Amino acid sequence: MAGILYLCATPIGNLGDITFRVLDTLREADLIAAEDTRNSIKILNHFEIKTPMTSYHEFNKYDKAEVLIAQLKEGRNIALITDAGTPAISDPGEVLVRRAKEEGITVTSLPGACAAITALTLSGLPTRRFVFEGFLPADKKERKAVLKSLENEERTIILYEAPHHLKGTLKELFDALGERKITLCRELTKKYEEAPSMDLSEAIAFYESNEPKGEYVLILAGADPEKKKEEQIRRFEEMTIEEHMQMYLDDGLEKKEAMKRVAADRGVSKRDIYRALNLGESD
Repeated sequence: MAGILYLCATPIGNLGDITFRVLDTLREADLIAAEDTRNSIKILNHFEIKTPMTSYHEFNKYDKAEVLIAQLKEGRNIALITDAGTPAISDPGEVLVRRAKEEGITVTSLPGACAAITALTLSGLPTRRFVFEGFLPADKKERKAVLKSLENEERTIILYEAPHHLKGTLKELFDALGERKITLCRELTKKYEEAPSMDLSEAIAFYESNEPKGEYVLILAGADPEKKKEEQIRRFEEMTIEEHMQMYLDDGLEKKEAMKRVAADRGVSKRDIYRALNLGESD
């Protein structure tokens, strides 16, 4: 009978945030797979956990996943932990979970600390709908595409960023998305936890004279639908009504349907468009 893969959330700062269930699982598992054994041994020693540990990280995630899958098939129970927080979130654990699912191995997640959710709840920004982007891609082309896709994103956006990239990322966000409210969270759950909220332009100015320290979770306001609509109307108003009509006619729309679209784009009635084009409503 195959073993079980346990995804064990570990503290993101304060060791008191670990759950009793995670502690019991780490003690009872046959093996602990850790992203960084040097970091994880501190937690295990603190709670006097003696379970054997092996490394599972970004640079061995494919080959080592197969080794761990083989052990699970032999009936061994494995607890997966990341450096901090919930495994498989912006983490190589995603690969192991996928392979376990493919092999029909039972996977269960033991909830606990997660930096993204902790930061979101501190931000003061809307939490009903949000999108998690993690770290932006390092590849310039991919990065540009992701930023473009976020331009009209109305949900609250969650990003991770390292201190040495923070200044550049804030400027990229401003250039791509314009002015937005942002909450910059660092040292979450620790003594010097910070979650200041400000405009993006203010954040850029602040970090010009204050060196970023520690890992950041950025909570960024989504696009304002009303503001977006106003900007769209302004863009259409730069065109003449005739040009606007022709745009839709060139797309193959019938005249009446084109007039409806033009009216909707400009936030006016169809009657106004008929009049501007010197047409009767029956034309």
